[in-house]
Amino acid sequence: MSNQTPLLEVKNLRKYFKVGSGGILGGKKSYLKAVDGVSFHINHGETLGLVGESGCGKSTTGRTIIRLYDATGGEVNFDGTDLTQIHENEMLPYRKRIQMIFQDPYASLNPRMTVTDIIGEGITTHKISEGKERQERIFDLLNRVGLKREHANRYPHEFSGGQRQRIGIARALAVEPDLVVCDEPISALDVSIQAQVVNMLEDLQDEMGLTYLFIAHDLSMVKHISDRIGVMYLGMLAEVAESEELYNHAQHPYTKALLSAIPIPDPDLTRKNKRIVLQGDVPSPIDPPEGCRFASRCPVASEKCRQVTPELIDRGAGHFVACHSV
Repeated sequence: MSNQTPLLEVKNLRKYFKVGSGGILGGKKSYLKAVDGVSFHINHGETLGLVGESGCGKSTTGRTIIRLYDATGGEVNFDGTDLTQIHENEMLPYRKRIQMIFQDPYASLNPRMTVTDIIGEGITTHKISEGKERQERIFDLLNRVGLKREHANRYPHEFSGGQRQRIGIARALAVEPDLVVCDEPISALDVSIQAQVVNMLEDLQDEMGLTYLFIAHDLSMVKHISDRIGVMYLGMLAEVAESEELYNHAQHPYTKALLSAIPIPDPDLTRKNKRIVLQGDVPSPIDPPEGCRFASRCPVASEKCRQVTPELIDRGAGHFVACHSV
């Protein structure tokens, strides 16, 4: 990328949720370890895809980065500032520079606000423009996401799911952010609409110089939009590599299993492609086992895997893998 200093650098990020209070009877305090030691970086203008099964901690990672959740530990360095160490009152300029596109286009828009109010809220809060200039800015944003001027005075219930997500994207872009956290922005949409939205996000990235953290579970779509991909399993990163490298030379057993499950639109190739079916149960994030968290389902796990947690190590050319068997 043009700038060698990462825009975002996440170091050993942890987010635990308390699920047992201890209480007056002295019960044990329990914590759900949603994110447990995640480290990665995103360069200026780059897209990092974050994938994994439901419940692996992808969305929690995104929400902790933008301070919707306060981190339990670790660092979130955005353009040289550790966001975990600054007071909530100091977050306003960073909230302008980091925006989020939410998963559910039905729940993320206020039903009592018009499209103008929804998109214009951030413009007003950050004092970007006002009056006629503000309105023209809203019209321009609607045009950029494939909507029309006449949509500005309508309410969310008057739109389809795909159109609502476009409104959500316009709202995120209204304050001219540097980093956009895309939290499964296409999973609630029809398949026919998904490709349109992803292509639009790519065009907007080129136009506005945006940087994306793209969270999803659709591996084929993630490959299409991402420069690099991180694979999460039970709160930890299993593998991180450039998109083509990960798909062609996956090294972690979990990544290989995920890739084998991608549908191939060719019956002959489908028959040749052997799907890896994982056995065993996913461990509880409340009381995760010692060692590698994937060991209970891994076909090549050894005794070391069950005792020692593997570190995410660069195996060459920026291909990081957390596995004792590699």
